[in-house]
Amino acid sequence: MSTTASTAPEAAASDRAGASRQKGTFYRGDPGMWSWVLHRITGVLTFFFLFVHVLDTALVRVSPNTYDQVIETYKTPLVNLLEVGLVGAVLFHALNGLRVMLVDFWSKGPRLQKAMLWVIGIVWVVVMVPGAFFMMKRTVETMFGGN
Repeated sequence: MSTTASTAPEAAASDRAGASRQKGTFYRGDPGMWSWVLHRITGVLTFFFLFVHVLDTALVRVSPNTYDQVIETYKTPLVNLLEVGLVGAVLFHALNGLRVMLVDFWSKGPRLQKAMLWVIGIVWVVVMVPGAFFMMKRTVETMFGGN
C-alpha cells in the first residue's frame, strides 16, 4: 500500500477533524471533555489550598500572634463557603481520579466511561448535599440567629 493512498472512511474522518480544528472547536462539549477540564481545575485548586495551608501553618513558628489572627479570619462565613467549595473540589477530583484509573486499567473501562461519569456525578451530589448542609449549618445559624 502506498503512503499517499487512503480509504474513503479515513479521508472522511480526516476531513471532519480538519474542519473542527479550523472552526476552533475540537471538543464539542462532550461530558468527558468537561470532566477532563474539571479534573485539572480541581487539581490546581487543591494544590493552591495545600500551598496556603503549609504557609499559614508555618506562621505558628514565626509569629504565634499572627497565626492566631489568620485562624480567626478562617472563622468567617466567606471562608466557610470556600471550605465547602474545597470539599467539593477534592471530592470530585478523587472520584474522577478513580474513574480515570478504571478507564486506564480495566478492560471494560473505556466502554463504560460515560456511565462511570454519571455515577461519580450522582455520588458527588449524594455526598455533597448533606456535607454542605452540615458544614454551613453553624454559619447560617450564627448569621441569622438560631439555637
